[in-house]
This record gives sequence, C-alpha cells and structure tokens, in this order.
Amino acid sequence: MEVLSSTFLSKNHHLLGVSSIRINHVKRPRSIITSDSSFNIFETVKELITSTTQTLKNSPQSLKKVHKKNKQSLLQIIFKSLDDSICAFMDSPFRPSIDPKHVLSGNFAPVGELPPTACEVAEGFLPTSLDGAYIRNGPNPQFIPRGPYHLLDGDGMLHVVKISKGKVTYCSHFVKTYKYMLENKMGYPILPSPFASFNGVAASIARLIITFARIVTGKFNPLKHGLGTANTSVAQFGGKILALAEYDLPHGVVRPFLTFFRINSDGRKQKDVKIFSMDRFSAIHDFAVTKNYAIFPNTQIVLNPLWILRGRSPLGVDISKVPRFGIIPRSAEDEREMWWIDAPGLNMLHCVNSWEEEGGERIVIVASNIVSIEQVFENIDLSQLRLEKIVIDVKARTMERYPLSDKVLDLGVINPAYAMKKNRYVYAAVVGVKAVVGVVKLDLSLTTKEGGNFTVASRLYGPGCGGGEPVFVPREPSNPAAEEDDGYLLTFVYDENADESKFVVMDAKSPSLDIIAAVKLPRRVPTGFHGLFVSGSELEKL
Repeated sequence: MEVLSSTFLSKNHHLLGVSSIRINHVKRPRSIITSDSSFNIFETVKELITSTTQTLKNSPQSLKKVHKKNKQSLLQIIFKSLDDSICAFMDSPFRPSIDPKHVLSGNFAPVGELPPTACEVAEGFLPTSLDGAYIRNGPNPQFIPRGPYHLLDGDGMLHVVKISKGKVTYCSHFVKTYKYMLENKMGYPILPSPFASFNGVAASIARLIITFARIVTGKFNPLKHGLGTANTSVAQFGGKILALAEYDLPHGVVRPFLTFFRINSDGRKQKDVKIFSMDRFSAIHDFAVTKNYAIFPNTQIVLNPLWILRGRSPLGVDISKVPRFGIIPRSAEDEREMWWIDAPGLNMLHCVNSWEEEGGERIVIVASNIVSIEQVFENIDLSQLRLEKIVIDVKARTMERYPLSDKVLDLGVINPAYAMKKNRYVYAAVVGVKAVVGVVKLDLSLTTKEGGNFTVASRLYGPGCGGGEPVFVPREPSNPAAEEDDGYLLTFVYDENADESKFVVMDAKSPSLDIIAAVKLPRRVPTGFHGLFVSGSELEKL
C-alpha cells in the first residue's frame, strides 16, 4: 500500500486543489524580553550567537561527542543552541493552547510506531461483510517540543486496523514527509509552526531570522519540498492512499489568494482558475462540490504576516470581516462565472454533503459552523460547533439556513454512496471537553426552518471515554437497493480509566447505534482527525 503526502481534497473525495510519553514540566525562566520592551532584536540574536560560539569553544570535548553522536556540523549545533536560547529566554509565557504540557496531556500524548500486531475481539463479533482497512490520520509529534506547541503542529501518523477473514491487525506509522525525514535526521524539531512559534515579539523575529539563516545555508529547502505535516485527513484517489493537510508547498501571500483546478480521471491536473475576487487570504479547511458547482467558504480565519511583528501567529481571526460563500461552475475556465453571497455568522469548517435540487436551481449544503470563531485556535471546546443545512437559490442568489441540532456537533459523515446526492441521514460526533463523547444520527427529512433537534439515534461512550470521527461503511456496497442507513459506523474509542483503546463497530441502523464488535488494541491510540475505510478488494488494487 502506497501512502503519499499531498494537499487536500473536498469532503466528497473529488480531487480539487485549493506507548504514552509523559510530558514533564520544565520550569522556564521568566521571559527577559516582553512584547512592550524596547530592544534591538538583531543585537539580541548577535549576542546569543556570540555566547553560544564561546560556550562551544570552551567545551571542545562536549562538541566532539555531540558531533560524533549526531554527525552534525558546527553550524547545526549553533542553530540548535539558538533555538534552545529562544525557548529559554525569549518566549512569552505559554498560553494553554500552545503549552505542550497542556496540549499533549491525556490521550493527546504522542506514541511511537508499531508494526502489524494481532488483536482480539473483546466484545461481540465482526460482521463477515466487513473486510478491509480502517485508516485514521492525526497529529503525533516525533519529538517532545522544546518550545511552544499547538495541537495542529504534530507530524502525521496513520493508525490502521486491517480486517481480513475475521482476523484483525493494528499498526501505526508516521507519514514520511520532508519535515518528518529532515527532523528525524537532525534528532530534534527545527521547522517553525504558523500556529505556535510566533509567541511574543522577540521570539517571533528571532525564529524568523534563524529560519531564514537555515534556508540560506542550505539546511532545508521549503520552496522545493514544502513544510507540510500531512496530519489531517486520508483519501483514496488514483490508486493511492493520500495523507492530507491544507498546507504543504508554500505559496507567496499575493494574489490570487484562491486557485481552483480539476484533476481528470487519468490523474492529470487541469488548467488553474485564478480567483482574484477573494481579496485577502482566508483559511479553507473544506469546501463543497455538487454536480455542476464548487462552493468555497471565505471565513473570518485570515492570514496577516504583519501580526508576526506584534509577536503573534500570522494566522488568526478577523471579527470585523463578513463571511461569504463563492460559487463557481466546475467547468469554469476563468473566474468570470464566479459569484459571492454574504453569509454573516457562517464560518464553515467541515462539509458533510452537498447536492443540487430543482434542476440545479438550488444548492443544498450540510456543514458544520464555528459559532464562536474567536475561540477556534485558543480553545476549540468553546468554539460551539453546530451542524446546519444551507440552501442557496442560484437564480435569486439568496441563502437560507436551517439548524439541525442544539448539540455541539462536528465531523459529520454519510453513506459515501450518497456523496453529491440528496441524502437523509447524517452521523456526527458529539463534542465534549477535549474529547468526542458520543455519536448521533440525524434525519434531514425532518428539517424545519425553525430548527430543532432532529436526532433519531445516539450513543454516548461513557464516563472517561472519548472517540473520534465516525466512518460509515455500507453493509452491501454493491447493492443499489440497499437502504441508506444499512451499514456500520467505525471509530476508535479511548478509555482513560483503563488507559486502553478499542476499535468499535456500531450498527448504523439501530435506534441506539448498538455496538456490534469492540476490538481491544495493543496500545493506546491518540486522539486524531479524519479517516476512511478501504475495502479488501480496493486494497488489492493499491
């Protein structure tokens, strides 16, 4: 099976571009430079370089040992010492969202790789029709961070449960991105994080200078190899399994801020359609695709490089901006056919499904909305994710929104056979504090404009238990007459009381989403992001 790092796909999988490790708290000296101090950052870095070089001259035996052990050049050692100095003396006090002691606690603590290991079914039985591999991606730093760390920074790790003839094996492997391989060779992390590295003015500018110096001296080449972690999602396309993240090869922050392109059935990229009407950068985590249209959200999550000079991440939230949706025909050759519609208060995170009605005159999107967008990077638990049904009138260019539940829900999935088709059922994760605490089944046919709770089935995992994004697998994928909800829900569930993880199979049709089988895994599986199921017959083709 070939796994590649790539950019991102739409939720509908149409290729369109756009062992526990304990974290010991180390008491850090109070930052010697604060954001409102007056200082010369270049003199500060110069002093650090002079101090570091002098220390190395005075410790030739230590230098010899380090060089022999890690085969590093003097320049690499200087860079590492500068990194350590920034962490020790220049970083502002860590906020909870970038404090590795906080972020990497509980089931977010990283684990190592594990070769294929046999597992036993601890409860129930595995359906005979369930044959293939469940693959889930998530962030898992290969090294314990020395400085600030955000949940989204971790290296991509794939956790795989393979089911074949009733037997189950589990394994986990890092995605071998350029970032992973480079830092693995170095023995410590060196690439900056857009989410955490810019922690105070002094630390921000110092890290930029050192990053630039590493590029100039040839220690790494982001322009050629990218900086991506490939830690977000997994997709099957063109006979390959792709590990995905929104960012990989860097692009200049100049117009256009959005480029739309298609990849044909032969896997060949088609002409770029540059979208100049997106007048500033906006983070697009997901987008919608229908038979004739691609729909891009322009959210309040923006990029402003000047924020680095204020000692903060360049990626943040602009509350004054009005969110909107851009609609463009999939066959468009340029952006002249694109139009925008304002969507106040609608910051789409994940698209569950989208389709057309009334001969293409209406576009329907089911998606999650980040209600409290200002919390999205600092505390996702408080961002109040809600599922909505969004209806766009193509002729009138108007929008109507229908709330689907009063619960905090996200990571919605459907029967994949209904992608880009009108569907009835949505399965979504119930979001709790630092964990997915259950799963619900929603019936879209019950939707009313007044909103309400259209839950028709649910299951909570129990005290101290947390799951992840569910994945729907049809019971009879080749049967066109099969009912939409006739299938299984797959996910990992971690029990903090027993400190163990299970691979859980639920009956997607039952009113309480009954657990059909629970497979005890050989070790804990950290909380992650998105995944997919690849059937046994499809695995043979990879």
